[in-house]
Amino acid sequence: MDLKDCLKKMEQAGRLAHVTTPVDAVHELSGVAAKMDGGKALVFDRVKGYDYPVSTGMWWNRENVAPIFDTPADQLSNLFAQATASLRQNPVAPVTVENAPAQAVTMPEVDLGKIPVPTHALLDGGPYFSNCVIIAKDPDTGVRNTSIHRLMVTGKDRLGLLMDMGRHLRDYYERAEARGEPLEITINNGAHPAYFVAATTPSSAAPIDVDELAVASYLLREPARLCKSRTVSVEGIADAQMILEAEILPHVREPEGPFGEVSGYYATRADRWVVHVKAITMQRDPIIHMLHPGREVWNGQGLGIEANLFQTIGKQVKGLKNVYMTHGGSHYHIVLQMDPPNNGMAKNAIMAAFAAFSDLQMVTVVNSDVNIYDAEDVERAMVTRCDPAKDIVIIPNAFGHELNPVVENNMASKMGFDCTYPVPKPAAYTRVSFQDVDLSNYEIL
Repeated sequence: MDLKDCLKKMEQAGRLAHVTTPVDAVHELSGVAAKMDGGKALVFDRVKGYDYPVSTGMWWNRENVAPIFDTPADQLSNLFAQATASLRQNPVAPVTVENAPAQAVTMPEVDLGKIPVPTHALLDGGPYFSNCVIIAKDPDTGVRNTSIHRLMVTGKDRLGLLMDMGRHLRDYYERAEARGEPLEITINNGAHPAYFVAATTPSSAAPIDVDELAVASYLLREPARLCKSRTVSVEGIADAQMILEAEILPHVREPEGPFGEVSGYYATRADRWVVHVKAITMQRDPIIHMLHPGREVWNGQGLGIEANLFQTIGKQVKGLKNVYMTHGGSHYHIVLQMDPPNNGMAKNAIMAAFAAFSDLQMVTVVNSDVNIYDAEDVERAMVTRCDPAKDIVIIPNAFGHELNPVVENNMASKMGFDCTYPVPKPAAYTRVSFQDVDLSNYEIL
């Protein structure tokens, strides 16, 4: 199954809309997407000056993604947790195939200007690929790494790249650069979302010696399909819409940014890593796929991170029921739903969460009678169950995510809120409840 099949399943489920009015790739396309943010996914059928349509919004909500995986929306996180667990249990390795759809057409001369890459936010430094799956190989062991990184188009065959501190791709690159060698990669656009889930699997679940593509295999219910590249030694995704065969150049830095990042703010312009594109192959009549900055990032990454945190934290503390990465907190705040069997365990869960995902800035823990998807219900727990003198955990000078403006030199303080009632539950925390009735039995004018 490829992206086109996924879009068909979404359309059949009523989760896809088409924008048939021509749009400009510079600001207008993303401007329309911003007005539709949170609803049905979109296909822009006509992008001015380009031959290919662009799709975005797949990850705006769980209802959009659910039909692709034939899974109820409220069970997606559990499905992704099972996929992550497969890395430790029965990982299914990818296979290499011939006659890959992603290599049906070869661009005669590399020219990124022929691809409708949107300039998203008003202050962005240029057109950006926002959700391409990058595949690389460890320079020493050959183990594959799969990840997502922003890529700014800076020339016909040139891209600016951000590699966050602590990411495996950066580790690979720094070892290759120390030898004076480029790091070969493939940049895969328009892959099945199973590959996106694999690429966003946190390092706590997929250490540097583990191939995350097994996550995609689990979700696809068959081995992930790769294809040999023509100009680099790294495979591409056989069913992607487009593959850019490329290399990250050693000892070269060029201006990249600004870009509207996951934090909801612009990442600054600075000298960063440079990618040289050596070849471009694609499907016949490809659809370019983009991740719209904002809710798509929070929801897309959140589902995979929630799954991993549930597995990791649940092994260390008892009583964990659910994990939710809030949209208001970008991907820096999670709410844990749990009924601790003992006092103090909620604070253990807070510390386990920070250890499992270093990007987090805030963790809130509530009981199972609180709806973690309802910000008002969580706030009610905060003001009625959290005593600031003893229920707030502050961790100063911890490693944080460099794209969060509060983080300086990769360091920031972090905070956790224990909003669970004492064990055993005091009668004072009995919530107001009402008789359950069926409104269809009533005439209401």
